Amino acid sequence: MGLDDKIKNTAEDLGGKSKEAAGKVTGNENLEAEGKADQAKADLKQAGEKVKDAFNN
Repeated sequence: MGLDDKIKNTAEDLGGKSKEAAGKVTGNENLEAEGKADQAKADLKQAGEKVKDAFNN
């Protein structure tokens, strides 16, 4: 996994956690769901990068 990709995926995950927390605090279910979706997307990207790394080694 490239360092740039890892940083981007981590940033996306943290952004999703922030959105989810903000949604919970404000009672905004759409924002909370968007945050969870961002986290899931980041997790999938990280998993894909790990698979690529496994085949490259």
